[in-house]
Order: sequence, then structure tokens, then C-alpha cells
Amino acid sequence: MKKIRLISRILLGFVFMFSGFVKAVDPLGSMYKFQEYFEAFHWHWMVPFALTLGILLCCLEFIIGFAFVFNIKLKSFSWLMMLFMLFFLGLTFYLALKNPVSDCGCFGDALILTNWQTFYKNLILIAFALMLFGGRKYLKSRYPDVTQYGMLLIGATLILWVAIFSYRHLPLIDFMPWKIGSKISQQVVPTNEIADITLVYKNKVTNETLEYTTKTLPWKDSVFFKKLVFVQQKKKILQAYKPAPIHDFMIDDANKANHNEAIISNPRFQFVLVMYDITKTQKSALQSLNTFYEQCAKDTIGFAALCGSDFKTIDILRNELQANYEFYTVDPTALKTVVRSNPGLVLLKNGVVLDKWAWRDFPTYEEFKSDTASYQKLLAKVLLKSSPKK
Repeated sequence: MKKIRLISRILLGFVFMFSGFVKAVDPLGSMYKFQEYFEAFHWHWMVPFALTLGILLCCLEFIIGFAFVFNIKLKSFSWLMMLFMLFFLGLTFYLALKNPVSDCGCFGDALILTNWQTFYKNLILIAFALMLFGGRKYLKSRYPDVTQYGMLLIGATLILWVAIFSYRHLPLIDFMPWKIGSKISQQVVPTNEIADITLVYKNKVTNETLEYTTKTLPWKDSVFFKKLVFVQQKKKILQAYKPAPIHDFMIDDANKANHNEAIISNPRFQFVLVMYDITKTQKSALQSLNTFYEQCAKDTIGFAALCGSDFKTIDILRNELQANYEFYTVDPTALKTVVRSNPGLVLLKNGVVLDKWAWRDFPTYEEFKSDTASYQKLLAKVLLKSSPKK
């Protein structure tokens, strides 16, 4: 029984630490998920608290897991773990039944589970939690109280630093499709189905069954072809259809013309300024971009702004900034997956993401030029890896 309690403690601890950490490295992702919950439950008054709640949740999960892994104050934390598991077991059961959101977000974007998968996962975990809770009087730490509190302080400080750093800059670990090194041009379009089609015919004269492909069908031999009667078509799927990992990413201008190919697959360096909501963007960070754009234009380097707002709102900002670069519209939800910053800057070439910056870290043009050699090396590595194997 002692070994079972040890395994249960370590398992629950690592699951909670993992869940808390992958959300802490992406606090804005946690905020968007909380906002999705509040909109689904019509708790609109809670939306302003989404970021704070997202950070609190990931820190609490990590600290609970940290306490279990390192055997710290487990009599107290077993109560907290039990309450936590009971609440989320009920919530995920409701989500599985009603499906108000597509996924619970329990592991952020690191691991996407369906609502039913999440519920079944919680059913398994609560069995371990009940086992530990029932035997909590046997859970004793080898460390004195002052050491245990000190370890908890270290764990809390660590996870809070991760969350704040990732919020102020970019996620320490990027789990989104637009992470650096991704060949994004392969992810904004679906994978088409490839099938092997076989046409089955029967010869009326000989009763022989014959199979042809669309290329070998002897339709030019009219005399022979008249002897054939179509029986059926066989279809063997060689490559199944897969939806694009990045959905609804359409770069449109004011005339609704699409510019995905020109911008995403630009063979030259291409900067993309991302603002999922112009009304909430950090305008002070945009002031220096006019000069940055002029320097890009001199070197024929692309620069475009992708916005999740309408063109009336865009024109107000464009006039305010006296910006000469082009503005386009993209679905705001899709833009949130590009860069966790509003505004954010992304560098592309040949459809590959080479670098990303939060608004606090926008580079100077000189800094970009000094890094072009490393970008070229990364590009060559990605293109070589993604090229078809012979």
C-alpha cells in the first residue's frame, strides 16, 4: 500500500505540475480560454478578470503538484487536491455533456483533449486522489516545517516568474502552430485526399471481370469498349483529407482580395505586424515602425500589418500613425495564435517562421540585419527537413 501511495503521489504531482507549467508559459492563452468560458456561460462581467484568474490557476496547479512531488505539507494539500479534483470532475462532466467549449484547455495548447477525453482523464486521476486523501494520515514529510515552507516559496516564485515573463514577452515554450521554425505555408491549407481509383468492368462476351484505372481505360477502342459493362468503382485512400492546422487564416485587403500566398510564401524576408484588436493594441510600440518600414522598403523587404478589426477602425489608426505600409484583415481568433502579443511582430521567408517579438522587444533594423545569417541557416535547415524524401 505504501508503494501505491508513493506512485499515486508522484503521478498526481507531475500531472499537476505539467498542467500548471504549460499554462504558465502561455498566460495569454489561458486568458483567452477563460474568456471563452465566460462567453459560453454568459458571465460577461467576469471577462476583465480572465488574465488574473488564468495566472492564479496555473500557479495553484503547479504548487499543488510541486507539493505532492516533493512531499510537502501533504495533509493540507491533499484537501486542496481533493477539492480541486471534485470541482473539475463536475465541470468536465458538464462540458462533455453540453459541449459549450471545444476543449477544456486543461493542458493549454501543449496537449489538446476532447471534453470526453478530459472527463475520463479526471475519472482516473480522482481515483488516485481518493486513495491519497483516504490515507493522508500516513503522508509524512521528512523535512522540518521551515524547510517545507521555503521549498513552497521557491516553487511559487519559479512558476510566478515564468507566468509574468511569458506575459511580458513571449511564451518560454511556444506550442502554437506559428512557433519559430514552422513551415507555416504548409499549415494554412488542408491536406488534400489522395486516392487510387479502380474501375471494374465486365466483358459481356467472355464474362471476364476487368479492372482499369482512369488512365488505362480503353475508351478509345470503341469496338472493344462496347463489350464492357460498368460494375463498380473501387477507391483506395492513399492519403486522407486533413483540415488545415491553422483554420480560417485569410489575409484580405479592403476589396476582399486574398494575399495569403504573396505574404506568407514571400521568397524574400517578410515582416508581419499582428494586431488582433486595434482598440486594445499598445500604440506606443507602433511609433518606431514607420522608420523600420522605410528601411525595409529600401531593401525590398516585405512589411504588412494584419489586423482583426474592420477597415474603418484600421483607417483611424493608419492616419493617427501616418503609416505607409499595407494593412489587411484576418480573423482575430486566428491572429491570437500567431503571436501572443498585441501588437506582435513576425518574420517570415518562404513560408517559414524565422523569428517573433512581443511589442516590448521589437528589434531595430540594425539588429535584424545583424541576424540575417542565422535566419538563413534556420531557413535552410527547415526547408531541407520539409523537402520530400526520395
